[in-house]
Amino acid sequence: MILIRHTRRVSRADVRRAGGPGSRSAVQTFAPVPVWTPVLVSMLMLGLVGLALPARAGVEEGRVKAEVCRPCHGVDGNSPTSTIPSLAGQPRQFITMALYMFREGRRNNPLMAPVSAGLSNTDLNDLAAYFSAQKMAVPARQADAATVAKGRAITAVNNCVACHTPTLVGQQHIPRLAGQHQPYLLEQLKAFKAGTRVEFDGTMTSAAQGLAVEDLELLSDYLATLSSP
Repeated sequence: MILIRHTRRVSRADVRRAGGPGSRSAVQTFAPVPVWTPVLVSMLMLGLVGLALPARAGVEEGRVKAEVCRPCHGVDGNSPTSTIPSLAGQPRQFITMALYMFREGRRNNPLMAPVSAGLSNTDLNDLAAYFSAQKMAVPARQADAATVAKGRAITAVNNCVACHTPTLVGQQHIPRLAGQHQPYLLEQLKAFKAGTRVEFDGTMTSAAQGLAVEDLELLSDYLATLSSP
């Protein structure tokens, strides 16, 4: 299930009632519809998606293979570095897809390119199984009441919950945002807005265009303080 964009009209009063930091007359929203993309088709043909695997399949194998990932992403997938994402608790399909895109050169990163180059399809699935089974660490701090109110307003007005789920923990190929490092989230949001962040289907690049710079700062701060449900 892939997500595409549509637009709904929202009044200034709607935004003010939501406690948003600004107002806009048109807001992008997203709904799940069946759409095939070249990446998804390639992954399906390689057996990387569409398989009903047991929940624990590949977890122990992935634990061993994740040894090379630990210096950057942490022993249990909780990254000790704020500019490097935590992988713990990310949706299994999202991790598989991200690794696949790095391996195939669709996403470029000087650290990930050499690590992913030699991974087999089985490796991708095992690593995804392991990291998705780990628990994301509880955020070290909580947002103040004003940040929470405005952050919730941004996610509501832009309907982030339609893709990332109401608790913002992600689903399928859509990443978890709750509890991710704030500097990393902000960097990615800025890249989506600038159109420089390669992604699966263009959804986030479109969604980020309606966000002001101050929205990106506030949203990343709010998301980083959310705990697991």
